[in-house]
Amino acid sequence: MSAPPDLPEIVRRAFDVSRKAGYASFCRNETGRLLATLAATRTGTMAEFGTGCGVGTAWLRSGVRGDAKILSAELNAKLGDAAAVIFEDDPQVEVRSADWSTLLDEGPFSLLFLDSGDPTEVSVDSIADLMEPGGLVVLDDFAPCEMWPPVTYGRVDTLREQWLTDERFTAVEVLVAPDASVVIATKR
Repeated sequence: MSAPPDLPEIVRRAFDVSRKAGYASFCRNETGRLLATLAATRTGTMAEFGTGCGVGTAWLRSGVRGDAKILSAELNAKLGDAAAVIFEDDPQVEVRSADWSTLLDEGPFSLLFLDSGDPTEVSVDSIADLMEPGGLVVLDDFAPCEMWPPVTYGRVDTLREQWLTDERFTAVEVLVAPDASVVIATKR
């Protein structure tokens, strides 16, 4: 890894909350460092769909410069409430224990972080109008693929294919670890 092993204090707090909640699924440090780097280039409103216990949100916050705002929504109220505690004294971060659709009227977003998840929920068509021109979408949790079309678990990965080919975005798949990649898409 080309980054120091130290974690920002806000990220350490989020990991502590995750452990206490028994939540084992969270943003990897490699992806988190990428998020912090990208957040440092943004102004306006950033969002995360699917907060978990706030690790991804914490990485975003660790990179924010100036008065940018971060909105995050978590459907599981137990996890969302736990994550909200991390940021309770931070006026630049709001965590909602709610479906991500509650954030739809808060855009346009300068950066949006979400898991690759269900293709119908995170399709280009579902997300494109939420982004400002030049806005970044970061889709997490892809397994690296060296072929085209991309194949995952023996099937064409239509979500990845869609994001990498949609004319409304310029997109690239980035390897963040030997077993993990993200798709970064910039709205044209």
